[in-house]
Amino acid sequence: MDLTERLIEGGRVFEGKFLEVRRDRVALPDGGEALREYVQHPGACVVIAEVRPGILIFERQFRYPLGQVFIEMPAGKIDQTDSLLGCAQRELLEETGYSASSWQHVGRMHNCIGYSNEKIEIFLARELLPGKPELDEGEFVEVFEMSLDEAEQAVLDGRITDAKTITCLFWARRLL
Repeated sequence: MDLTERLIEGGRVFEGKFLEVRRDRVALPDGGEALREYVQHPGACVVIAEVRPGILIFERQFRYPLGQVFIEMPAGKIDQTDSLLGCAQRELLEETGYSASSWQHVGRMHNCIGYSNEKIEIFLARELLPGKPELDEGEFVEVFEMSLDEAEQAVLDGRITDAKTITCLFWARRLL
């Protein structure tokens, strides 16, 4: 069965600093038509950073759209000049001060498939070397360590609700 929807016409509704909103008219598999609105995003990388066996690096960061502080793994958007690995390395260093001598690309996730084309590349960083964070202007992050077991418990009790971090914990349990 062909489930593909095909673009008839569409375009940008809004363009911001790093994302845009699009509205497209599409042909449906049954011959009908529908409107699709979605966020076009450049993509991101997230890093599972193991500082010691079973101990991971996390961040607390205020997220304005939801008005609260979240526990997350280091992550950031892919710049036009970035390689995927380069993005992961840059974000780990900028946000936490850590660099790593061992890197592995472990997977990809799609965060909001109903209304965004964002994809997030997942990396595992090991053999970490501490350094000084180089946060972007206007970025405020608290870096801390937590065991994989405690992080999984934090998902179960609601302290961790960020989807990319939960996905990374799934990978961490299998890889570490």
